[in-house]
Parts: sequence; C-alpha cells; structure tokens
Amino acid sequence: MAHGGRRVTGLPLAILISGRGSNMEALIAACAEPDFPAKIAVVISNRPDAAGLGRAEAAGIPVRVIDHTGFDDRESFEAELDEAIRTSGAELVCLAGFMRLLTADFVNGWRNRLVNIHPSLLPAFKGLHTHDRAIEAGVRITGCTVHFVRPEMDDGPVIIQAAVPVLPGDTADELAARVLEQEHRIYPEAVRLIALGKVRVRGKGVQIDDDAPAEGALVNPSVP
Repeated sequence: MAHGGRRVTGLPLAILISGRGSNMEALIAACAEPDFPAKIAVVISNRPDAAGLGRAEAAGIPVRVIDHTGFDDRESFEAELDEAIRTSGAELVCLAGFMRLLTADFVNGWRNRLVNIHPSLLPAFKGLHTHDRAIEAGVRITGCTVHFVRPEMDDGPVIIQAAVPVLPGDTADELAARVLEQEHRIYPEAVRLIALGKVRVRGKGVQIDDDAPAEGALVNPSVP
C-alpha cells in the first residue's frame, strides 16, 4: 500500500502519541531503513497540540487527531480510535507516550497486537514519576521495558528490557535522559522481532525464537 507517496512494506504500524513523540521518532528512523520489516501506516494523537504530529508529517506519515475531550465517554473515544487504526491497515499498535488509560475492551480487542514502552524495569515502578521514585527508593539499577499491553496498568508479557545504573547524585532528569537513550534502542528492536514473527506469548512471558540472550550482568557499583 502507499501513503503520501511512500511505499509501505512490512508489518504496518499505528503509533499512538500524546506529546513530543521521541520514541515515535526512533521508530520512524528504524522504519526508514530499507531492510526494517515494519512500516508506519499512521500516527494518531489524542491531543491536537502534540509536537510529534508535526514530526510525523515531516516524515511523510499520515496523521490523525482524535481529541478525547470531544467525546462523552472513553468508550466512544476508543470506538473512533479503533476505527482509525483499522482503517489505516495497521496490524500492530505501538503506544509511544500515549497518556490515556485504555479500557479492557480496547486492550483485549488488540490482544498481543498492542505494545507499550515504560521507563522502568517492570514490574517495578509502574505508573508515573518512575525516575523520582527509583532515586527515592535507593535502587542501584533501573531501566525500561517494552511489553505487550494488558488491561491492568503497565502490565503484560515483557518483550525486551534494558538496564541502566542509577549514579550517585542523579537527578530525575539526568536519569530519565539515560533511560530514554535505551528506550530508543529497545523499542525498534522489539518491533523488529515482532514483525519477523519471532515473538510468541507463553502465559505471562514471551519466547523469542533465535534470540541472542545478553551474557554477563550489569552490576552497580562495579565489582572487580
């Protein structure tokens, strides 16, 4: 299929954003590579002022605004959201800073075809203010997680995680910036594995065919 003069090949994605869309940009960059097995069919925002919309348009990607404030309830908002996704032809939905909780009906309608990235090593620090909470809790290692979405908040089978050390004197912003670098690495990789058909949900976990598990461990502070 073609959108805006771009030939869309591979697994078609819908990316849902509410703000600047930095993870969306990482996916755009990955999908621009000729051998990447997924392409973006549409970017949808629930906020008309989301900065990511302009970035998607600049990349030649179709965008939609479905303002949640224009609906009487979540169900009617999600009905239009669902229709827009399906009309685009998308087969995988990627949440990228989409700041709306989705109902169980919507999530179950896209079961194992709806993924999210969260800035912690789930199941630790679900919800908001993850970096402040990690620093306050005194953990030495935090990170980010790409997972399949389930009706419970920040829950679902983990696809890929990246660990990031918490450094002495870290502020939440400093830690967030280092975690974000890893988010931009692992989200495209998770989508690549899904698009290649290598990801299989097994109960509460995920099996990845022909994966290359990381060797060793990240230890903080380092041990000689």
